[in-house]
Amino acid sequence: MADGPRTTTQVGAPPLISGLSAIIGDYDLILCDVWGVIHNGVAAFPAACAALTQAREGGRTVVLVSNAPRPNSAIVTMLDGLGAPRSAYDAIVTSGDVTRAQLAAHPGARVFHLGPDRDLSTYDGLDLTLSPAEAADLVVCTGLFDDNVETPADYADMLAAMKARDLPFICANPDLVVERGDRLVYCAGAIAEAYEALGGRTTYCGKPHRPIYDTALAVATALRGGPVASARVLGIGDALRTDIAGANGAGFDSLFIAGGIHAQELKAHDGAVPDSASLAALFSGHAHPRGVMPRLAW
Repeated sequence: MADGPRTTTQVGAPPLISGLSAIIGDYDLILCDVWGVIHNGVAAFPAACAALTQAREGGRTVVLVSNAPRPNSAIVTMLDGLGAPRSAYDAIVTSGDVTRAQLAAHPGARVFHLGPDRDLSTYDGLDLTLSPAEAADLVVCTGLFDDNVETPADYADMLAAMKARDLPFICANPDLVVERGDRLVYCAGAIAEAYEALGGRTTYCGKPHRPIYDTALAVATALRGGPVASARVLGIGDALRTDIAGANGAGFDSLFIAGGIHAQELKAHDGAVPDSASLAALFSGHAHPRGVMPRLAW
């Protein structure tokens, strides 16, 4: 099998496939997104969980790769609560894990936490002090303080003040938006983009950036007792910008789930087959995935 991904820039819409079983024979390792693929923030998708379980029973390794800004243990707890069985995955790697590694390189730092209190576990056990923005050495953004009502525009003055102090900005979740039930809410990536637009120094810890893939591959290597060739790795996700572009940039094939954050523009709500013209427009000028499914299923 040739090195590198099959995901190449093509004309038209990427091909629809009937299920994961149609292509699973080509892969040993699945790096699967969580939010939008396994659950929608309210409940797990049983068919997706069953498909990953089936893949594992066939000898594949499944590592969930999430832009959640919290440590992987918090995601296990969340998935348990949403009804996602642990049989669906071998391990979880989060952008929160990568963020913690970044912070460990700054012992004694004064950190301003920009995000909700539910993400404070990101700092547990680290040698740092949480402080107000005006006294901080750096900023860690895990999200908006209240993503139910706020938008990035609400942070314009705060970001301008941070830029005036030239504060380094660590983005613990590069997602711009995420699906929550039947609506989209803003994520840390939207704040980071606004800071970067001001000329602020910004570091991204999750997909589509390489560090989170390197961490996931290291975990998979330990689980399998040896490395997996790039051509035998499949990335699964619902976001072109993070999941599909990230997999392609890392040298992996990808499987695109249309019923996630792009569902509205693809007319793919509730597991509907995506509109082919809209699908072609979404991927125009972008690397195409190996295949497309409305929802992940076997």
